[in-house]
This record gives sequence, structure tokens and C-alpha cells, in this order.
Amino acid sequence: MTKEQNKQQANMSTPKNFLIPIMLLHLRDFNAHGYELMEKLSSFGVASIDQGNFYRLLRQLEKDDLVSSQWDTTTGGPAKRIYSITKAGNEYLDIWAGSLNQYQQLLNNFFQLYNPFYTPATKQRDDE
Repeated sequence: MTKEQNKQQANMSTPKNFLIPIMLLHLRDFNAHGYELMEKLSSFGVASIDQGNFYRLLRQLEKDDLVSSQWDTTTGGPAKRIYSITKAGNEYLDIWAGSLNQYQQLLNNFFQLYNPFYTPATKQRDDE
């Protein structure tokens, strides 16, 4: 297996649907229209998001009762759909947080065994 294939395989083993808890986490702190939420996700470190897929995901989250939306017509210009997290969304986020905490512990154990002297900062200095 080539280095590139190994890298692709490693990328495929990241937690599935990780975008959902990140979206819910942001909506827990503030209500937002879709574009504003996309900007927050981008500044959080989420790689480029396909706008169509993003809005489909928001609609699916609303269908699953994890988020709700209302039209905001108070601003000048076209109405905007404002999204909010629901009680079910908060419960789902709590479950994800517990799972991610366990996953983080697993990752910590992995890196302790992988190389007790390795840190990302050490690797970065070695590469320079």
C-alpha cells in the first residue's frame, strides 16, 4: 500500500457524521441562519463544506427534530431561516460528547503507546 493510500484509509476512519455534533454545538450557543452557521464551522476548522449538502443536512436535522427553524423577516432584505437546537438536539449532542470523550481517551492511549516522546509540535520542528 502506498503512502497516499495509507493516508486516504486513515482519513476514512474518522468519526462518521462529525459535522452534526459540531453544528449542534454552535446552535446550542446561538441561533443562526445557514450562512452564518457555515462561517462559524469554517472558523472552527471544518474543511470546505458543500453548500447544497450543508442545507440538505440542516433540513434532515430539522426532520429528525434535532433543530428547528423560523423565518426571520425583521431585517431588511429577503427573509432568512433561523435555526435553533431543540431539546432532542441537546440530548443528541450530550450523547456525542460522551462518545467523543471515550474516543479522545482511546486516541490519547494510542499516542502514548505510539511514541511517548512524540507530540505534534515535536514533529513540526523535525520537519523544519
